[in-house]
Amino acid sequence: MKDELAGALAAEEAAIWAYGLIGVHLPNQGEQNRARAAEDAHRVLRDDLVEQVAALKASTSPTPAGYELPFPVEDRAGALKLAIHIEDGVAQAWRVVLPVTEGTARTDALAAMTASAVRATRWRRIAAVTPLALAFPGRPEA
Repeated sequence: MKDELAGALAAEEAAIWAYGLIGVHLPNQGEQNRARAAEDAHRVLRDDLVEQVAALKASTSPTPAGYELPFPVEDRAGALKLAIHIEDGVAQAWRVVLPVTEGTARTDALAAMTASAVRATRWRRIAAVTPLALAFPGRPEA
């Protein structure tokens, strides 16, 4: 379970970093607010995961100072594409936590996965990307 939680932690940290970049490329105040709210949500999950990993007496890799982007982000379109990519990745990270947890921990993991899938869907709507939702959120694309 500690490896799966460490993976979710890494995804949450990457999301926090990405939203800092995403926000500066969104000219619309409403979109900036949505990005800030997403970053805040990822910070809460990250903090909870840090506590869970510490309780398991597990260690994680140090957070990198920066991340390699999967593609250039130079404008609003790139920022929206990155937001979708990040949220899909976070959902994937939480999906692997589900089978190794039970009870409240599983409920929390499912809520985190679902929240990321909903955010990805909202970003797709804003970016006019179809389909709006993935058939199986959190499942890697084939």
